[in-house]
Amino acid sequence: MTILTGGAGFVGSNLLKRLNAEGVEDILVVDNLKNADKYRNLVGARFADYVDRFEFRRLLEEGKAPAKIDAILHQGACTDTLEYDGAYMMRTNYDDSKALLHLALERGVPFVYASSAAVYGHARLARETPEDEWPLNVYGYSKLEFDRYVRRRLPSASSTVVGLRYFNVYGPGESHKKRMASMVFHLANQVRETGVARLFGEYMGHAPGESSRDFVFVEDLVEMNLFFLRSGGKAVVNAGTGVLRTWNDLARAVTGALGQGRIEYIDFPEGMRGKYQLGSQADLTLLRSLGYDRPFVSLEDGVRRYLSMREGEKFEGG
Repeated sequence: MTILTGGAGFVGSNLLKRLNAEGVEDILVVDNLKNADKYRNLVGARFADYVDRFEFRRLLEEGKAPAKIDAILHQGACTDTLEYDGAYMMRTNYDDSKALLHLALERGVPFVYASSAAVYGHARLARETPEDEWPLNVYGYSKLEFDRYVRRRLPSASSTVVGLRYFNVYGPGESHKKRMASMVFHLANQVRETGVARLFGEYMGHAPGESSRDFVFVEDLVEMNLFFLRSGGKAVVNAGTGVLRTWNDLARAVTGALGQGRIEYIDFPEGMRGKYQLGSQADLTLLRSLGYDRPFVSLEDGVRRYLSMREGEKFEGG
């Protein structure tokens, strides 16, 4: 059995559907459906069982994990970068992750998990080194602390342990994330509703819309998870495209895919000053050295594919 945490979430549900497409159905989905909108990501998916994340943690503490485990794909996390309850963030992203790591190490099964490029803060070319790891919020800090915990255990690990530092992800299955959904999702909704895509204006010497990110299509992250699940490895590694693109590029990709819309700029929010990444580009040296040689989906192609899907619909209340 494969344990898939966050299986009703964004990346997790895409992994679930890909596994199903390959004929894999012996999957235990672990998630929290307090946000009931996430159920839509499970409709039509095939899996052996579902367990609430809090119940699953209790089972682990009582030594009642499934008897047969083939692999753990750990996608579950609090991903709200505006969450300020540090205790909750650390319980969810650090303590729960440690419990799963130890289960994988005890059973000797592959453990592939989602980390984040939020660990890098303002690092321009993000490398998997302590010198570049300076998170700007408690979300990034929680991810970094678990990465550090993993690194201390890699030398003695006898099975696969790989952390993937996701950069700016977009694609189907993210509508439940509401304010934390990608800007592809939000800009597409803005253009459909008003004809205008709104970006931040000038900030920290960057012209309007000219700060940048490494945007990665969710299907590429699915490929990376499955590559390391099957090929093995022991590392914490970047999961981005290695290409830096501006917010203007992103907005033009959205308006181009929709065949409508123009770009306008708004003042940079005071509350986000000092907490906003100006742009981190994934250094892919380590990723490529580990044997992952697939090309990445371009921003324009990924946005076009995403917005042609039904998942490009707006969410309610957002």
